[in-house]
Amino acid sequence: MVSLARFPRHPLGHFPTPLEPLTRLTERLRETHRHVPSLWIKRDDCTGLATGGNKTRKLEFLVGDALREGADTLITQGATQSNHARQTAAAAARTGLDCRLLLERRQVRDEEYEQSGNVLLDGILGAEIAGRLPAGTDMQAAMEELAERLRGEGRRPYVIPGGGSNPIGALGYVACAAELDTAPVPIDWVVHATGSTGTQAGLVAGLRLLNNDAAVLGISVRQKEDPQRAAVHGLAQRTAELCAADARVPETAVLVDDRWVGGGYGVPTDAMVDAIRLLATTEGILLDPVYSGKGFAGLLGNIADGRFTAEEHVVFVHTGGSAGLFGYRSTFSPS
Repeated sequence: MVSLARFPRHPLGHFPTPLEPLTRLTERLRETHRHVPSLWIKRDDCTGLATGGNKTRKLEFLVGDALREGADTLITQGATQSNHARQTAAAAARTGLDCRLLLERRQVRDEEYEQSGNVLLDGILGAEIAGRLPAGTDMQAAMEELAERLRGEGRRPYVIPGGGSNPIGALGYVACAAELDTAPVPIDWVVHATGSTGTQAGLVAGLRLLNNDAAVLGISVRQKEDPQRAAVHGLAQRTAELCAADARVPETAVLVDDRWVGGGYGVPTDAMVDAIRLLATTEGILLDPVYSGKGFAGLLGNIADGRFTAEEHVVFVHTGGSAGLFGYRSTFSPS
C-alpha cells in the first residue's frame, strides 16, 4: 500500500479516470494479426481540467506544494503546442494564481501551429506567454531568470519543470498506479507515450511500491532509448525514495521503445496519423499528434511484432492533448 496523504495536494481533476475496453479495435486487429492481447485504455484524457490530460495528476501535487509555499505565480515551460502549459494555465485559473509561460519553438510550422490549439487555450485561460524562445534554449535557466525578475517585483513565483516532471509531479502517476492496481482485470502491460519522463517514472515507481509486476513500456516521442531509459530510471528512483526512503527501482523495470519518434519531437509521422485515424474510427477516441498518437502507433507496432500474447491484458494510458490536433490541420487535411 502506498500512502500519499502526507504530500500537499490540491484537487484539480476527476479521479479515478475510466478504464475502458477497446472492443471494436481489438476485433479489427484480430482480423489481420495472430497475437492480439485484450486491449484497454486508461482515459487520462478525461481528467476534466481544460480538456484534460496527464499533467493534471502531476499538477495536483505541484500546485499543492506551491500553495504550501505561499506562491502567487506559476511559471512553466514547454513546446509551442504544450499540453502541460495549457493545463498549468488552467490550474492557475482554478486556484487564483497568475501564470507565466515560456514556449520553446522546437518546430517552426505555420500560423495555425503558432496560434491555435493549445496556444489559443493558454490565452483564454488567462496565462501570459512571457516569451517564445528558439529551439535549444536552456528553458530551465530561462524560467529561473524570469522567476528572479518576478521576485525583484515582490512576487512569489513557483517554478514547475517542463512536463511537471520532478519527484513531486511524478507522485501523480504513483496515484495512477494505485488505480491500475485495483483494475477489474489483471494488467500485464501498461503502454504510453514517454517524453519528459514524469508519467513513466511515476508508474514504474508506483507499481514497484505496490509489488505489482505489470510491465511499463514507454514509447519515446523525443529521444533514443538509452538516454530516455536512463532519465526515466533516475526520476523513478527519486520518486520511489520520496515515498519510501529505502525503496529501490531496478533499471530492468524501465522499458523504452524509440522506433516511433520519426523526425523528432512533434514532427508528424505516417504511423502517427494512421494510429489516430484508426482509434478515432473504431472507438470514437481522439489522440494527439505529439504524444499519444505516436504512443499508440508504438502500441500497434508492438502488437504487429508479436510482443504481447493473446492471453495478456494491455492498458494504453491516454495522456490527452487532442486540442493540439488543431495546430496540425495541414497534416490531417493537406488540401
